Amino acid sequence: MTFGRDQVRRASFVRKEQFPYQTGAKGRDGSPVIYDSGDFHACLNQAMDKIGADFRARQEEARKQGRYLGLGISSCVEDTGLGPFEGALVKVQPNGHVLLATGAASQGQGHRTVFAQIAADALGVPIEHITFVSADTAAFPHGIGTIGSRIAVTGGSSVHLAAMKVREKAIKMAAEMLEAAEGDLALEDGRVKVSGTDRWVTLAEIATKLDGVAAIPLPRGVEPGLSATAYYEARATTFASGSNTCEVEVDVETGAVKIVRYVVAHDCGKLINPMLVDGQIRGGVVHGIGNALLERMVYDESGQPLTTNYGEYLLPTAPGLPPIEIVHLETRSPLNPLGVKGAGEGGTIPAAPCIIGAIEDALSPFGVVIDRQPVSPELLLDLIEAGRKRLC
Repeated sequence: MTFGRDQVRRASFVRKEQFPYQTGAKGRDGSPVIYDSGDFHACLNQAMDKIGADFRARQEEARKQGRYLGLGISSCVEDTGLGPFEGALVKVQPNGHVLLATGAASQGQGHRTVFAQIAADALGVPIEHITFVSADTAAFPHGIGTIGSRIAVTGGSSVHLAAMKVREKAIKMAAEMLEAAEGDLALEDGRVKVSGTDRWVTLAEIATKLDGVAAIPLPRGVEPGLSATAYYEARATTFASGSNTCEVEVDVETGAVKIVRYVVAHDCGKLINPMLVDGQIRGGVVHGIGNALLERMVYDESGQPLTTNYGEYLLPTAPGLPPIEIVHLETRSPLNPLGVKGAGEGGTIPAAPCIIGAIEDALSPFGVVIDRQPVSPELLLDLIEAGRKRLC
């Protein structure tokens, strides 16, 4: 009995009911590596469904016309949320606006937007009332780094924890000011309201009182300032996962490869901002396309680089890119308060093997096996020619 590539994967996957799954491996600190959550089968099923069940029929028909189509499949599991920690300061200022400071610096991932969303949700304030500061040790001195798909887990969780502390303090203070039970209070539109009534007090008024501006003694047990600092310590790793499928067409006379379609089914836990996640996934896939087909450093016999500029080191450009279709699966991580996992590298990891596997599938009539990358037209023509000779 023979098994298709997707069937081999399904037989090998950890099943949904087996999570959390202890892999038997050890982390750098000697702790066990445990897959916290996921649904590997659902990811692959969605990726396969999206690419279409009619592919083999279309492939056979194309070959009758002298065209060579191929299907690629690749799956990955990625450890994200690397420790040891990140931290955040959340402070409501006397004007009611919120200062959010963190050591988690961004290189374009959208930290400002995501962290502001988290704080705004916790405090019930408009997102435009949040001032974001990062990469400034005067504002927040401790930060580990934006690497390894870790910031949504560590930085996002620290923002959430700090904002929730501020929320709890605001409710405690508002209960004193409004002479109401804490359980009857809710935060909305920058105010703490008594549910079912028109009585409320603004966060600005609470912050002013806690800053001591009114020169009125604070309630016992309440520290000055409507602010909090929190550090989320990552004691265990969260695992994102995904499956990719793609369709390619290979011109056997020129060795040119065209990626016709590309599908990503991805699970990074709770999506804070789906648009930003989509951007990271698409950018990662483009990197993977470059890895598979274009990017190569060439040296002469003495080790001197011959690839010295971007005319020689080829990169993917928009005209050569396929539509990248994305399906999200959200299995929340139980390891952090947001239920998130990392997304920064999830597009890149499966891309090159997915594309190269599709090329091999397209050229299977020639017995082509690819053992290096990038896959240049010259390499493919050599492999096709060798395959033709074997068939003679």
